[in-house]
Amino acid sequence: MIKTKPRLACVDPPRLLAGLDEAYRLDRVGHLTVHGTMPALRADELVALAENIDLRGRGGAGFPFAKKVSAVVEAAGRAGGRCNVVVNGSEGEPSCLKDTALLLHTPHLVIDGATLAAEAIGAEEVAIAVHRPDVEESLNAAVAERGPSGVPVSVTLTPDRFVAGEGGAVINGISGAPAIPNGRKIRSSENGLGGLPTLLSNTETYAQLAVAARMGALPYRSVGLPTEPGTTLLTVGGKYVMETPTGVPLTYVLELCGLSPGQGVLVGGYHGKWLDPKAINATTISRESMKKYGARLGAGAVLPIPEDTCPLGETARVARWLAAETAGQCGPCFIGLPALADAIGQVERGGGQSSIDNVRAYINSVRKRGACSHPDGTAGFVTTALDAFPEEFEAHALGSGCGRPTMGVLPLPEESQPLALPPGPASAPPRADRQQRGPTEKLLVDWSLCQGHGLCADILPPDVLTLGIDGYPSSARMDVPRQLRGQAVRAVRRCPALALRIEE
Repeated sequence: MIKTKPRLACVDPPRLLAGLDEAYRLDRVGHLTVHGTMPALRADELVALAENIDLRGRGGAGFPFAKKVSAVVEAAGRAGGRCNVVVNGSEGEPSCLKDTALLLHTPHLVIDGATLAAEAIGAEEVAIAVHRPDVEESLNAAVAERGPSGVPVSVTLTPDRFVAGEGGAVINGISGAPAIPNGRKIRSSENGLGGLPTLLSNTETYAQLAVAARMGALPYRSVGLPTEPGTTLLTVGGKYVMETPTGVPLTYVLELCGLSPGQGVLVGGYHGKWLDPKAINATTISRESMKKYGARLGAGAVLPIPEDTCPLGETARVARWLAAETAGQCGPCFIGLPALADAIGQVERGGGQSSIDNVRAYINSVRKRGACSHPDGTAGFVTTALDAFPEEFEAHALGSGCGRPTMGVLPLPEESQPLALPPGPASAPPRADRQQRGPTEKLLVDWSLCQGHGLCADILPPDVLTLGIDGYPSSARMDVPRQLRGQAVRAVRRCPALALRIEE
């Protein structure tokens, strides 16, 4: 499959993309000519720098980098001082190319930031995970150009899948295990690569660290917002990778790329949020500005949808692809998401008001029930499309349609095929959970183990546990009244998949 090559652009003089106006790729000599040599920092100096510039993860969650470093240092102290560093370059989001741009064109900047952090905290290894063979080739060449170093650097090609970019999946992939998210929340700062405390962060985060370490905090803060200093990388329209200071109007970024807001702009990628034209005109490239409209930059994807394409059709395409990207380890994901995608298809084919009701029912049936965040993110994507384009959904459901073809403007690696519904009463909405009285304990479901046998529902009453339309428990956390604890214990013991446990 042919991979998209990013087109580079910038607002004001670039930092991360510096030197790329004259060279396609900065080799070691070109990199040092543009950026200079790298200083060394102690762990406390690294934390202080990250705090001073408010460096946050650029892969989606935006977690403060200084807190990550401190957590790893503390955990390493309990592990005999041993720890590792991991660079997440696994860009499985087809609307994002910023990490690809860095690793293809200026790989030494990323390696600089990772090795700086590794030497500061005394890490044994720097491991970089990537999806693309051309990126792997660029990084391996960079490692060879650097020669022997204090901290060894390795590059691993992991499966090119959406869920393989999740932190736990990245560590699994580097370790040779299936590159899927862990069923339970495991902090990489406590137990990461090789079972050691691991500093795991995104490609751009390490590149920003390398720039800031060379510049110093005050010069770094000279551009961007006082509360969010520096620059950031965006992928605009699935083609352009733009470096811009924070605080720049979103409309200006679109204009520089020759794009208009159209019917709306999806920010944050396929687990992101649609902004309507009014919000677009008022929004700047910053966390606080996006937060006012319930959005976040996430991994930096900015996707306008033109006037000449059907938003429902575009939503259906992406929903089908997201459903096909399931990790396959829990029912709400590998059964619920295809059912949700099919329900959107029913709306597209004129299924009436009930088809829209079914979409909302399937959204509720997968929310907060997955072994990872993929079901929640996909349900959120469909929800924001429903909210942003209600007239288009209604027009299609009632049979008249919106009169526009689906142009395929939202980037996908390949056109996904319609997915069949799983067996069962597909059109029936899920049953709602009921409130309990006097709970003292919780019955918890491990979605990575649950296989939908349904035996637990034969023991516990519906006031405690109900099954969703996919045959799996409709909630991952259920209140257990004192008088029903014995039945809950029986349900735990009866589960053949060992997917249930009781917790105070």
